[in-house]
Amino acid sequence: MKKSTIKTLPLTACTLAMTALASMAAHAQSDPLKAFPAAEPGYQRIVIKLPPVKNPDLYRVQLIPGKVIDADCNTRGLRGEIDEETVKGWGYNYWKVEKVGPGPTTMMACPPGTSSRKFVPVYSDDDLIRYNSKLPVVVYVPNDVELRYKIWRAPEKAKVGSVE
Repeated sequence: MKKSTIKTLPLTACTLAMTALASMAAHAQSDPLKAFPAAEPGYQRIVIKLPPVKNPDLYRVQLIPGKVIDADCNTRGLRGEIDEETVKGWGYNYWKVEKVGPGPTTMMACPPGTSSRKFVPVYSDDDLIRYNSKLPVVVYVPNDVELRYKIWRAPEKAKVGSVE
């Protein structure tokens, strides 16, 4: 009798663990934002819900963080980092915008009165992400940063390069 109890104990523990994981997955599907951490002090959590598309592999989402500032006729940009992170225990990706500061600008002499409020983007090499309409795109940005985005679509057929 004791041997059968010992053999069923690991099976029961596995069954309980699998049931808990299935319950967590069902809960995340009903409200996928529950898996993501709350915004840290000084940050805000931005959520983008993408519509379903026929072939998501042809799409990318461009994250464009930036600030609306008083700017003159010069072309301006900000520097910053867009880091991809993973929710521990869930495997969901999210992005965090950090180290936003002054970036490149032209140095033209602008006529007086040309200053206006403009959106100045953060230039980053990591701004294109996979398109996935099954989960929200969650991005944490500093409180003084706005997040805009674009959806890019590639053609169905790839072009063939020529040998020269």
